[in-house]
Amino acid sequence: MNKPFKILVVADTISTQSSGGKTSRALIEGFIEQGFVIKVLHYSRKEIDLKQTPCISIQEKKTSWSYAKAKAQLIFQRLTGCNINHWVESRKGFSYAHDYDVKSIQQAIEKESPVHYDYILALSYASSFRAHKAILKLPQWHEKFLAYIHDPFPMHSYPRPYDWVEPGHQKKRDFFVALFKAAKSIIYPSQMLGEWMESYYPSGKNKAVIIPHLITKNLRDTGVYPSYFDSSKFNILHAGSLMSARNPMTLLKAFMAFIKDVPEAKNNARLVMVGSSSIFHQEMAILSQKCSQIILSPNKEPFETTFNMQQQAAVNVVLEAKGPSSPFLPGKVPHCIAANKPILLLGPYYSETRRILGEYYQYYCEIDDMTLLKNHLTDLYLNWENKNEKTVSGVTHLKSYFESSSILKALEIIKEKS
Repeated sequence: MNKPFKILVVADTISTQSSGGKTSRALIEGFIEQGFVIKVLHYSRKEIDLKQTPCISIQEKKTSWSYAKAKAQLIFQRLTGCNINHWVESRKGFSYAHDYDVKSIQQAIEKESPVHYDYILALSYASSFRAHKAILKLPQWHEKFLAYIHDPFPMHSYPRPYDWVEPGHQKKRDFFVALFKAAKSIIYPSQMLGEWMESYYPSGKNKAVIIPHLITKNLRDTGVYPSYFDSSKFNILHAGSLMSARNPMTLLKAFMAFIKDVPEAKNNARLVMVGSSSIFHQEMAILSQKCSQIILSPNKEPFETTFNMQQQAAVNVVLEAKGPSSPFLPGKVPHCIAANKPILLLGPYYSETRRILGEYYQYYCEIDDMTLLKNHLTDLYLNWENKNEKTVSGVTHLKSYFESSSILKALEIIKEKS
């Protein structure tokens, strides 16, 4: 590039309190690292300092009808105990709160002029896409619109077993149909996700560009760990939420079988499950009582603490849903790669993480393959016990894939398509 691009970034949140906010923050920092001229508008509801980069916290606009309706709905719910949000979304696709959030973001963007920027980039989290919807309402920005799509939307476009139907799903789909037509380019963190979404939104063909989740820069293992984590042990670490389709029970049972088959591992091996409570926690707690080597965190840990444990773990676990495919790139994968330790991948045969690790990656199996999982745990433990610290083939060189240089490649592709 002859000159640095000027980019207006509009983000639903860049707060590191959420995984989506951490991902957006890392991406913004990657753009800055690569020399792009950035201005950030964000709806994090708090001030955030990005040092030399202009970073403006968007304020709620409390003068719209949507705001009044949202507050009236809240008061009605408190008085009656009746939540009518399902009815609201069934009728119009989105909640009143979503509407006034979009309006607040839209008004912040309207203070900027497209002539001052090469691109406008929308970043979101979970199923929000507020920034995307705000930009969609401003056609003067569409020829410069880069839409970052981190997950399928709406929910019925998720792969099985996640594909349930939300209230107002057709209106949500209509929103994404319009989005795919309007955006200049669609940025995905995953190649498989891009292919998956194009099957639902054909107007997005030839617009896909891949920027994977990035390794957060300037993070270092500070040596601060929870009391339940002993870094000298053979720690098999799973950190992250256990959604209904991410069933960890075979992992726990395989670990118990491994301990039984390899008695000397009893004093050294630990299976550490870090995250907030889930539908599996009651059953997990029962197994933890039977096997003291299974450790459940009392609650979710701060990102920095989790990062420290990932760097010290003997094995990092990536657990995906049981299904035909997993086109997602879990946000923790870059930091598991950065840890330079073996990754135990449990998921579908067709998986973005497996695609990146390689078809013949050694420590992979389906989440319910008890025998192979126990064998992997045994092999990993014996390597650790014998101080065989060679990096598993296919991991070390992948670090470059998650570095900010991928942004330059993506922007070159976008520029060539202009």
